[in-house]
Amino acid sequence: MRTGGCRCGNVRFVVQGEPLGGVACHCRDCQYMAGGSANLTWVFNDAGFELMGGEPSVYKPKPTSGGTNFCSQCGVQVFSRPDSNPTMVAIKVGAFDDATGFKVQADMWMSAAPLWHTAHEGAAQFEGNITSNS
Repeated sequence: MRTGGCRCGNVRFVVQGEPLGGVACHCRDCQYMAGGSANLTWVFNDAGFELMGGEPSVYKPKPTSGGTNFCSQCGVQVFSRPDSNPTMVAIKVGAFDDATGFKVQADMWMSAAPLWHTAHEGAAQFEGNITSNS
């Protein structure tokens, strides 16, 4: 079981189960969210995720985006639920109280990465989304 939340403590969560993987997304939307760098998330089965406090706000930059769930008080982005796979929840690594064991296993949207974004050593590389065919 892992816990986490936003900076001010308004939004809190617990997630149970083993992570499905660590992802660095280099798409343009994630660059905006992460202040220019890749967006680091730990992906879990959504069935093990539960909000324990607060109600996050959601921003969807386009209709096909899973959007990001963030605290309306402190602005910290906590998690997203990809529209392409609603059985998963992608939790921002910085939102965990303890992210021990996190490792990037896949770099996605490398086609949108600026030249100064470097791939993570040993991680699988994807030009776009990670699909079941990848």
